[in-house]
Amino acid sequence: MNKQSVRLRRDLIAPRSAGVSRSRRRWLLCAGALLAAPLARAQRAEKVHRVAWVLTTSPIAQLVGPEPVHPITRAFVHEMRALGYVEGRNLILERRSAEGDPKRYAPILAGLIRSKTEVIVLAGNTGLNRLAKEMIKTIPIVIFAMSQPVRRGLVASLARPGGNITGLTVHSGAENEAKRLQLLKEAIPGATRVTYLGPRGAWDDAVGLAVRQAAPRLGVQLLLAEHTPTNLGATFAAIDRQHPDALFASLSAQTYGQREQMIDYARKARLPGTYPYLVMANLGGLMAYGVDVVDLGSRAAHYVDKILKGAKPADMAIEQPTKFNLVLNMKTANALGITLPQSILLRADKVID
Repeated sequence: MNKQSVRLRRDLIAPRSAGVSRSRRRWLLCAGALLAAPLARAQRAEKVHRVAWVLTTSPIAQLVGPEPVHPITRAFVHEMRALGYVEGRNLILERRSAEGDPKRYAPILAGLIRSKTEVIVLAGNTGLNRLAKEMIKTIPIVIFAMSQPVRRGLVASLARPGGNITGLTVHSGAENEAKRLQLLKEAIPGATRVTYLGPRGAWDDAVGLAVRQAAPRLGVQLLLAEHTPTNLGATFAAIDRQHPDALFASLSAQTYGQREQMIDYARKARLPGTYPYLVMANLGGLMAYGVDVVDLGSRAAHYVDKILKGAKPADMAIEQPTKFNLVLNMKTANALGITLPQSILLRADKVID
């Protein structure tokens, strides 16, 4: 190949015009920068958020992993994932439980303050909620199943909480718990001695008082078996000594946390019972009346999402439940030799056969 042919081939590969070459390079650089800018912004926006999930009685082993055994925790994790928060990518989820020991509340909250948690999600335990209000002044708090937050001084109002606490209530009034006792009496007309299984605080508050006031009108003697999460054996022994006709489990975090132990005891003691958490009828309780607390876990994720995007708890209205469900377990009724009246069966939202 002669020298002229080589020059021609080079000209085909790289035009001689230096001006055209520099212009093309500048265009390519500008195009590259324009394409890279959105990617760079997306990378900067992928912040890793630190959120805490704190329960009071459930074993910590039930809260871990991408598919937690604990139903409410699982619902929360699933909904956070659906909203775009994925552990290991843009979310650190601190999972904590006092596992029935109130002495652990303060150390857990203190640790979350030190770790600079952005949002703390709490169970609706009164003692934990009050302590959180005392200890935490700036970190947003979402309580997914609070009870009477205005009356307890947690928030200024349901419409405008006014501080760093917001969330969802687990009931809309004490009358719903009194109605649950009424449904139990309607289901078992012969029940005259009923054990109230719950902590002393639940027995003494407005909700417990409403149930106690309803009892004489229904022809029921209500007996307290104080729920001590760290010594359920003693609680069950107290119930045995009372010889009740039926069991009324309180609307408390302890009830949900130890739901399996309660249902197992009631089955062995052949005690019909009414429970505030629908899952307890699925586990074998005779009847349950209340809100779907698993759904509250999903709803709490939306509060967290809004706060992480800039919303202030002070301006976020507290959600109240609008639907209460009645669930009956016919397997348990048959095992106990109980024939539930048609009036109760017709009112049930779900019947487990």
